[in-house]
Amino acid sequence: MNAATLLHLDASPRGARSHSRQLGREFVATWQASHPTGLVVIRDLAATPPPFVSEPWVEGAFTPPAGHSPAAQAAMTISNAYVDELLAATEIVITTPLYNLSIPAVLKAWIDQIVRFGRTFEKAPQGFNGLVTGKKVRVLVASGSDFRPAMSGGGYNFLEPYLRAVLGFIGLTEVEFVYAHSLSQSPDVSAEAITAAIAASRKLAAA
Repeated sequence: MNAATLLHLDASPRGARSHSRQLGREFVATWQASHPTGLVVIRDLAATPPPFVSEPWVEGAFTPPAGHSPAAQAAMTISNAYVDELLAATEIVITTPLYNLSIPAVLKAWIDQIVRFGRTFEKAPQGFNGLVTGKKVRVLVASGSDFRPAMSGGGYNFLEPYLRAVLGFIGLTEVEFVYAHSLSQSPDVSAEAITAAIAASRKLAAA
């Protein structure tokens, strides 16, 4: 493991107009300034979507490698690359819009690739144990309305509770969220929200 390796997962399908990508750029620039010898690994999930779980994937994940079909071997090669990338990172930043009250499909596809029995979690007598520990996760979220958990729209936010649960399941329990919210509101309101989110993102990146 490198002394400092940041894995940046970007789930926005938008390019220059993406607010979550803007937050990601600010975060990465600040992180690099604070970690001049660190490595940044960028995984653009929108540009190169992870495959959905398939029958060959299930075969590869839950049967002994010696008996894998060529299709299962290929599926595990892809999944193992995602898992190895995650395990090699010391920090993770996820930049994503909040779509239809939750995460984009490409981010869910990545999660399905890396939640792996024997690699990122295990079964123990007292329950399940996460195997991906000791890493900070920052989630930078852009949304048209204000879905922050403490606000009136928070009941519609299924992104944060899901990510906290699934990341915690594999051992990633130090997770912090930043919201660029209300972006479909007036220009003044959205500009204020973006400015505040950028400041919060920079603060986390420098920590």
